[in-house]
Amino acid sequence: MAVERPQPTPGPGEVLIKVAAAGVNRPDIMQRQGRYPPPPGVTDIPGLEVAGTVAALGAGVATPGVGDRVCALVSGGGYAEYCVAPAPQVLPVPKGMTFVQAAAIPETTFTVWTNVFERGRLSSGEAFLVHGGSSGIGTTAIQLAREMGARVFATAGSDEKCAACERLGAERAFNYREVDFVAAVKEATGGSGVSLVLDMIGGDYLQRNLDVLARDGRLVLIGRQGGVKSEIDIMPILLKRLTITGSTLRARSVAEKGALAQAVYAHVWPLLEAGRVGPIVHATFPLADAAEAHRVMEASTHIGKLVLVVE
Repeated sequence: MAVERPQPTPGPGEVLIKVAAAGVNRPDIMQRQGRYPPPPGVTDIPGLEVAGTVAALGAGVATPGVGDRVCALVSGGGYAEYCVAPAPQVLPVPKGMTFVQAAAIPETTFTVWTNVFERGRLSSGEAFLVHGGSSGIGTTAIQLAREMGARVFATAGSDEKCAACERLGAERAFNYREVDFVAAVKEATGGSGVSLVLDMIGGDYLQRNLDVLARDGRLVLIGRQGGVKSEIDIMPILLKRLTITGSTLRARSVAEKGALAQAVYAHVWPLLEAGRVGPIVHATFPLADAAEAHRVMEASTHIGKLVLVVE
């Protein structure tokens, strides 16, 4: 159902984007369900990433310019014809990409870069496990980790999804409905386990993540799809000198997100423009059919990203 709202006005340091496409993400569903409210002062319209053309500039903004093709990470408001974004969080559409492709990039690349490479410190030659490997986050993490020279492993919920992960560069992908991923990863790594786990599940995965980590391994938590509580045996943490960390993106300051945007632009944009990595867009939906996009995401049958298109 379409709802009319006044066109937003960019404030100082902000950019108004005429939205051509907007990415759909699981936090949008959580917001709709009342489990992930927008930060104070942020619109209640969902949508954390957009692509389109710059329509207007707020005071003090030198770049981008009006008419530029851009994509942006936003704290809300993406499911609309116009969206305001802080200028530091706006990046040019990668050369050769459509607005639909560009709208599928910001949330996943920002999330993966900060968690896998900044917090998780993944380096070439290390073994890396990502849960939800066929998700937008997962498909991005697999490709970037592969490009950085890591050995990549993934879990996913069907053989079809596992095959997709392997096509993207995972050495092995394991169907968690049929395989004990701890035993499978240990076997694939000669018993050592992995140096890094990226987990959006939480809950009872916590202990299994600790078990699958190698000595000096790192676990980065970015979601709670499996619940927020878990009882664990802390001995693996002590014996293997493990690190547990995590982060959320939405509540970070504009300065923090701006610094992250510059890191992503420096390290990821060249790979996107060279065609070495790219967003996996499963399906597009007209903006008015956002509810159907949510139903598809909740069914978890998709591989990659879902994108809304503004007609």
